[in-house]
Amino acid sequence: MTTGPDTPPPYQQQAPGYPPPGYAPPGYRARPPMRPDEEKMWAVAAHLGPLVLGLVAPLVVWLVFKDRSAYLDRTGKEALNMQISYLVYGLVSGFAIILLVGLVLFPVVMLAWLVLMIVATTRVVNHEDYRYPLIFRLVS
Repeated sequence: MTTGPDTPPPYQQQAPGYPPPGYAPPGYRARPPMRPDEEKMWAVAAHLGPLVLGLVAPLVVWLVFKDRSAYLDRTGKEALNMQISYLVYGLVSGFAIILLVGLVLFPVVMLAWLVLMIVATTRVVNHEDYRYPLIFRLVS
């Protein structure tokens, strides 16, 4: 077998400077994929956590688990986008109280926020994807 400048090295040889296949740095352990019950628990936390922690709950769930589960990556982003959108809607309707329109608009926005979180939670309990209506998809 001849090797020239245009032929790749044989199968077993590695290019200089690259670690061998399967090499992991010392102390590194690959994290196993998540079980469906774990995914469900964290998806529910991403959707209902804002009742206690606000925007922080879906942000933490998404940042921590996005690399371990494609489902939590999608669900976490959707929950985070919903919380950002409804924060903006709440602030705008809160300022609209000055114009008296906010007296009606603010309770409607807060009720929609709560109802949509409950609907999303019932969907993720069944391990289904849920897309919130009328939100900005800023995190993609």
